[in-house]
Amino acid sequence: MAWIFLLFAGCSEVVMVTFMKLSEGYKKLVPSIISFVAGAFSFYLLSLSLIHIPVSTGYGIWTGIGSAGAVIMGMVFFKERKEAKRLFFISCIVGSIIGLKLVS
Repeated sequence: MAWIFLLFAGCSEVVMVTFMKLSEGYKKLVPSIISFVAGAFSFYLLSLSLIHIPVSTGYGIWTGIGSAGAVIMGMVFFKERKEAKRLFFISCIVGSIIGLKLVS
């Protein structure tokens, strides 16, 4: 169950940062509220997962999911560049996440 909490915590982090972008510097109310709620939910789920997962593994995976997810969301929804270099480094993050899971 801890791994499911961690997965959802990472996804909530992606939601948080996406709506942070949509809030335009926290000037728009609804995206700002969604960003804050998703961020709080992300931290809560992370805290639950860290009961059973080592902090080094859990935090690394949480930030990896958030980082890779934010880059992918930027490319898909905000028309950020889709360069081979960026895709390579995202795959490195994903590979690291998988590696951390395998050694845990």
